[in-house]
Amino acid sequence: MGVNVVSVVVLLGVLIFVHELGHFLLAKSLGVGVLKFSLGFGPRLIGRKVGETEYMISMVPLGGYVKLLGESHADNVLPADERRSFVKQHVLKKIAIVVAGPLFNFLFAVLAFAVIYMVGVPSLTTDIGSIQPGSPAEAAGFRAGDQVVAIDGKTVIRWGELADTISRSEGRELAVKVKRDGALQEIRVKPELARGKSIFGEDVDIWKIGVGASSNTFLDRQNPFRALWSGVEQTWNITELTVISIVKMVQGVVSPDSLGGPIAIAQMAGAHVKKGIMNFVFFMALLSINLAVLNLFPIPVLDGGHLLFFLIELVTGREVNIRWRERAQQVGFFILVMLMIFVFYNDIMRIFGE
Repeated sequence: MGVNVVSVVVLLGVLIFVHELGHFLLAKSLGVGVLKFSLGFGPRLIGRKVGETEYMISMVPLGGYVKLLGESHADNVLPADERRSFVKQHVLKKIAIVVAGPLFNFLFAVLAFAVIYMVGVPSLTTDIGSIQPGSPAEAAGFRAGDQVVAIDGKTVIRWGELADTISRSEGRELAVKVKRDGALQEIRVKPELARGKSIFGEDVDIWKIGVGASSNTFLDRQNPFRALWSGVEQTWNITELTVISIVKMVQGVVSPDSLGGPIAIAQMAGAHVKKGIMNFVFFMALLSINLAVLNLFPIPVLDGGHLLFFLIELVTGREVNIRWRERAQQVGFFILVMLMIFVFYNDIMRIFGE
């Protein structure tokens, strides 16, 4: 239990800090005054004021905020400070400040994945472990123990690369170079269409040749430049998967019961810590992407809600009526409270169901 608590405090603390740092740094760089930088909500626990900004840690750790000078027209701003007031900025500056929070979460994920790839990731080799009877691979002459070294002249060293190349083949014939008993030979094979399951449990068509991976692995280390690009690719892929998962949930394909709240996050964070620091960093990057995507939802009180209002302002040339904004924020707050109750309920049901 103690490991879970410490790990989730570190996890949420880092992700919230990174998110709010994005808002903070861009506001500062654009000349907007920043009055408060808080990790957590509610009453202040500790804090210190440096210049005009008060840096603090607050009681409720489920979030954070940056208080900008003149966030609304109701704020009292001295005439001398009006040019540094948020509401007086061009709408494009407002949009940039709002987007900076989620953007920093995405950048954090890219860097975290890059570190993981530089340290090394266990990957399956391209050694063939099994041949499916009656498959194109068997007919072409593949054998268990063959090591695939290239497909259509392109070198492959990871099983994932092999599988991706075959699945993207659209059924065209492939020239596969394998190493067998120390000698290289080329085998030509034409993938066939087979029925499979997606990660959401849906039936999908997949191009296959009928080979299975062996249990052989290697530590896949990448140089900094390659690792950074892999970090970008991984972040993009997980972001896309996250968005698709949400769409599938709305469509009813994925059950909302799979949603987890703070208790589930604490349990998973503790489990990843026990598996090693790189597992914990991976989980942190994964959650950072989820936090960025969630914040971009067009729900008032979230960054996406503010972004929606500013995009309307950009198109129409005038601010959204304050009464409409207040009502929308009340609705948005209600939605978030209901979502929080729901995920807490899911967490409790999982505990009693174990």
